[in-house]
Amino acid sequence: MRHVEPFVGGGAFFFARQPPRALLADVNEALVRTYEAIRDDVDRVIAALGVLAEAHRAGGDDEAKAHFYRQRDRYNEKGPRAPAEHAALFIYLNKTCFNGLHRVNRRGAFNVPFGRYANPTICDARTLRAASRALRRATLRTQPFEALVAAARPGDFVYFDPPYEPVSETARFTSYARQGFDRDDQKTLRDVFAELDRRGCKLMLSNSDVPFIRDLYGRWRIDTVAAARAINCDARGRGKVSEVVVRNY
Repeated sequence: MRHVEPFVGGGAFFFARQPPRALLADVNEALVRTYEAIRDDVDRVIAALGVLAEAHRAGGDDEAKAHFYRQRDRYNEKGPRAPAEHAALFIYLNKTCFNGLHRVNRRGAFNVPFGRYANPTICDARTLRAASRALRRATLRTQPFEALVAAARPGDFVYFDPPYEPVSETARFTSYARQGFDRDDQKTLRDVFAELDRRGCKLMLSNSDVPFIRDLYGRWRIDTVAAARAINCDARGRGKVSEVVVRNY
């Protein structure tokens, strides 16, 4: 069966499964462009990332911080950029920003501040080459999850890993993509899930363990899992949290 992810994000499930055929999509164009560059020209990505890593480590913490903000400004500049350069900047910022977050403002500009790390692994050539080999078996698209209704086929395995429903108002995250993701989007996703279920796809979805999500997916199988979370602005919020896994099988 074909492996399909309309919210590919970091691609952990895809890279763990290593499926022979995959359709990977995300609304984040910068992320998809990065995957395309890794797939198609990984050596140039590694070379560009190595230059950024060397400059980051050339001085002390103050120099690294200044270098980070120069590269963030460069990344946010409009205009054409070589695919390998774009991918290297995207990875560099992810590896050196606060908590490894990807967040943009309403103008679509990356706005995560500098993160203080003792010795961040900025350029992992071995992992990038392994990712390149895996991505050669995948079709990559920049598109919203609703487009999957036209692309999915009976027998596809579809894994949904959307922006999670906040467990409280203070937990609301702003924003992975400039469009955001609210409760209306969660309801639309449920409708897409139902249509693909009717069509004969095998489906799995992850989300927060909150009543709203349980109500949306109450007609399907819901399991509870304890998932590790290392990213939280409050250290007390890190560790194991309860999530739901919804399946139609």
